[in-house]
Amino acid sequence: MAEFRLLRAEKIIQEEISKLILQDKIKDPRINKLVFISNVKISPDMGYAKVAVSGYCKEKDILKTVEGLNSAAGFIQGTIGKKIKTRLTPKLTFFYDNSIKEGFEINKLIEDTLS
Repeated sequence: MAEFRLLRAEKIIQEEISKLILQDKIKDPRINKLVFISNVKISPDMGYAKVAVSGYCKEKDILKTVEGLNSAAGFIQGTIGKKIKTRLTPKLTFFYDNSIKEGFEINKLIEDTLS
């Protein structure tokens, strides 16, 4: 049952942060709208959440966005706290997820090998 709660909370956090980014609710100029939240992982005690940020723009733009999101983490956490019906709202930490870039590189290697 606890695992289901964590998964549900992760999904809600992912959706809410995505909405905040797309609706331009976070007033930091470093945040690019071409990024998305690829994954959220909450600790078992719901004290901390690691939020993976990825996107289809340049790596330096995504890194700037991660800085902006970490800077606005308190605001984001407060907004999410109103949506999640739990005793604690996890402390958010954002990091760059380069799995899309690695996936494209692996696909290119495979295509080059097969050609």
